[in-house]
Amino acid sequence: MSRTVRVDELDGLVGEVLGVSSWHRVTQATVNQFAAATGDYQWIHTDPVRAAAEGPWGAPVAHGLLTLALLPSMITEAFSVEGADVIVNKGFDKVRLANPVKVGSRVRGTVKLGSATPRPRSFHEVRLQVTVEVEDQAGAALKAETIFLYRQAELLAAG
Repeated sequence: MSRTVRVDELDGLVGEVLGVSSWHRVTQATVNQFAAATGDYQWIHTDPVRAAAEGPWGAPVAHGLLTLALLPSMITEAFSVEGADVIVNKGFDKVRLANPVKVGSRVRGTVKLGSATPRPRSFHEVRLQVTVEVEDQAGAALKAETIFLYRQAELLAAG
């Protein structure tokens, strides 16, 4: 489910679910590419045979930071902000890796608006509470708060 909201509507939507992303399959190829990009070649991620035989989950699992790195695409799918000419990812708070994401499983994110605060120069600081679930698995894989700055285009042009 995807939703479009205007920058000037954000204050009134605090506490609401803004949207849910589509399902994303976590493949071994993606995990291996992430390992190559980060240098994290821990066998529980990159060695499917050993992970199945010796690992605590009976299969290789995605890096927790890979799951976190999926948030921007999930957020973009879940909702969009109309009337913003600049969007800046400011960071993350309250990140919790609650359950593993086994390679081959599918994940999706639910995005809830935690707060929306006006800032100088037509910006709005928005805190999004994102929960990543694994298909057919109880409990969240990840919970995080991500912070974005949205600059309202029409205010900038007028002022």
